[in-house]
Amino acid sequence: MRQARIERKTRETEIALSLCLDGTGKAAIDTGVGFLNHMLELLSFHSGIDLAVSCMGDTLVDDHHSVEDVGIALGQALSEALGDKKGVFRYGNFLLPMDEALVLCALDLSGRDTLGYQVTLPAQKVGSFDTELVKEFMLAFCRSAKCCLHFYQLAGENTHHIIEAMFKGLGRALRQAVSIDPARAGETPSSKGVL
Repeated sequence: MRQARIERKTRETEIALSLCLDGTGKAAIDTGVGFLNHMLELLSFHSGIDLAVSCMGDTLVDDHHSVEDVGIALGQALSEALGDKKGVFRYGNFLLPMDEALVLCALDLSGRDTLGYQVTLPAQKVGSFDTELVKEFMLAFCRSAKCCLHFYQLAGENTHHIIEAMFKGLGRALRQAVSIDPARAGETPSSKGVL
């Protein structure tokens, strides 16, 4: 089983996160940030990755540290669970419609961290959640996972729908990228021979 457990403790957050890439999309999420809980549950379901997250953070200040640090821990766990990445498809992409919103997510488990973020969120808040934290989460995730991650918004007016399309799209792209390619099982998915 390709799995990992990360424990991260700072003066701002204390996180325990575990995942299993070969799961069924079961989630047990408690980040202290309700909207992030919901998005991570969707990501887990659509990726098929079992995910458990517990975060105690300084949310009395704001949600920034919790959101960013969960992104870091998730990326670290993904990287650890993938190991040498032999046999994986490496690439994944999905065009996700969510009502009026339409978002493309493309992913490369390249070992290089890049975030392409062509998304416009009309509202600054969804409930009590600061929507600028979506980019912070994705940036923290791709840096620690060492992946190339792109989001391109083609349509959307409702901020909740746009963000939901992003997390679901990421889940579907991850599902493709981490899957084992039966034609190249055991091989490094790069013409260079290394990632």
